[in-house]
Amino acid sequence: MRFLWLLPCAAVLTFAAWPGLRGRPQTERYLYVWTGDQARKHPDFLAVVDFDPRSPNYGGVLRTVPLPGPGAVGNEPHHVGLSSNRRILAAGGLLSVLRGQPEIFFFGLDNPARPVLLSTADPPESSITDEFYALPGGGFLVTMMGGSGGHEPGRVVELSPDLRIVAEHPAEPPSDGFNPHGISVRPELNLMVTSDFICPSTTLHAVDGDPVLRGSVRVWDFAARTIVRTIRLPSEAGSIDVQLIPHDPLARAYTAGMTDDKLYLVDTHAGTVDEVFDFSAIAPGGWPQLMRITRDGRRMFITLNQAGKIAMLDISDPVRPRLIRTVDFGPESGPHYLALTPDETRLVVTDYFLNEDDAGKVHAEGDHKVHVLRVTRNNLILDRRFELDFNTAFETGPARPHGVAFR
Repeated sequence: MRFLWLLPCAAVLTFAAWPGLRGRPQTERYLYVWTGDQARKHPDFLAVVDFDPRSPNYGGVLRTVPLPGPGAVGNEPHHVGLSSNRRILAAGGLLSVLRGQPEIFFFGLDNPARPVLLSTADPPESSITDEFYALPGGGFLVTMMGGSGGHEPGRVVELSPDLRIVAEHPAEPPSDGFNPHGISVRPELNLMVTSDFICPSTTLHAVDGDPVLRGSVRVWDFAARTIVRTIRLPSEAGSIDVQLIPHDPLARAYTAGMTDDKLYLVDTHAGTVDEVFDFSAIAPGGWPQLMRITRDGRRMFITLNQAGKIAMLDISDPVRPRLIRTVDFGPESGPHYLALTPDETRLVVTDYFLNEDDAGKVHAEGDHKVHVLRVTRNNLILDRRFELDFNTAFETGPARPHGVAFR
């Protein structure tokens, strides 16, 4: 039997219904969406969107910042990261390597309404840019899922505050399927974890056979940037993301198997993993993907890409997560990337995962929409005032929205 907790159609967010909005300073006025041209003919770009609910243009595109030069097209814009001082937006090109183009792009946000491209970086030993972690003193750690040719092993690239490549970690990477995608850090514990997802080159037609998924979490000494332990999942189901649970005294983390519908609790000290939730109760074959956890460690949000849903879980007891709410964006909507605003009152979700077009085997297009949901302790409420469709928003034609950030 399938149990669904669905958002009532009548639950529509309006300005008047937004709790605490009146009189509260708005700190997130701009939404940045790292975007690819669907036809791969026009430059990839950063879209700047009005994110102030008080604005009459709320949800409208204010401007775009296209990449310049011959390397501007076909990068497959992917994840993004905002620096610790919120002045630099780093953005990755997942497939830049196929065209011999730089893979990491840095936008300056000194004027938040008008970002400017500052520079690029191209790590020599790794490729396939995925997730960003902003280092407290400036700079980033970046998971690069593949080696220089898109195979294995990948690396975690360290970027300095002045956005130069410091190193590609570890110095001697594992040879047992090290293809890092997700990353999470608890600096106070000197603890970092990454999750291996897929061998990128196997997703291309140039490599025979099916894509080779991974199922493992690497435990790192954060300060030394070295791997101290590898934890295997029960199956190689595609552990696309990993998130350490804030304040958890046992230093545990969650990861999900994309193709087995399982949520796993990972004990980083004991090196064990336990299944604690089955997403097939929501939608079999739903592809659980990216996760976000609130700062108090009590709520988690996860996208179910093939099911077209997002789930909200109560993780107050990490061993027994409880489903609070699902929101259904519709068949083939394809939600993938999600981000919480700094005040944790809004969740933004983009409907696009990856389409390798003629080059590859992965075709998860989604409907190219961007959603905003109001977050309360026990609910997610779709904000219907925010209606942004990247199929129709730009004169250059349909576009693929992926990573998002706020200022």
